[in-house]
Amino acid sequence: MPLGPGLLFRARGTWPRTSAVYLHPVDLADWPDEPEIVERVGVRSCVRRGAAIDLVFWQSPQTRKQARPRVATPTARASGLPDLTIVVDAHERYPYKFAEKQVTTVRRGLPCGDYAVETDEGDLLASVERKSLADLVSSLSSGRLRFALAELAALPRAAVAVEDRYSSVFGLTHIRPAVVADMLAELQVRYPMVPIVFCETRKLAEEWTYRYLAAAWTWREE
Repeated sequence: MPLGPGLLFRARGTWPRTSAVYLHPVDLADWPDEPEIVERVGVRSCVRRGAAIDLVFWQSPQTRKQARPRVATPTARASGLPDLTIVVDAHERYPYKFAEKQVTTVRRGLPCGDYAVETDEGDLLASVERKSLADLVSSLSSGRLRFALAELAALPRAAVAVEDRYSSVFGLTHIRPAVVADMLAELQVRYPMVPIVFCETRKLAEEWTYRYLAAAWTWREE
């Protein structure tokens, strides 16, 4: 790192394969005479802020693709439905828009989950709880997710869609990754009818939610 005479670190992992990389400081003399360059990235800013260092750099197209691969989601109708009405919980701050999907959204308070489909009588048929990785870890630690899964398990069909990779769990630094992995495994054993699905990105989580709810609606009709 270009600070003072320079700072050298050994990295435990390679970003972006993990969301956080452990760095161990070493002496500048450890830098090899002929290093093997894995990738060159232009640094925009490198500033020390107390005990922390902010490093901002341009991402190469290859790095961006590894971090958040661009996937073209299909435009075909889910389960062949010409239209699907999805109830969006009124407390969702930044809800899925289901753009370019054959979906009609209705904003209303839901007893559990963030997105749901209902029967003609107004009963919940299926519901999906949306989680970012940070929200997932927070709700696991506080016990809120356990209560949420208990409510979701009472529905005919329910699931949790996580907007990240499962591998990102093992890059967490503010909590032991093994603890999070154990809590997730425990909840899946306790509530096997409520799958926790890691969808990698928000876009893919939205796609998965749309097709899951459409499949639940079709299952009910059949």
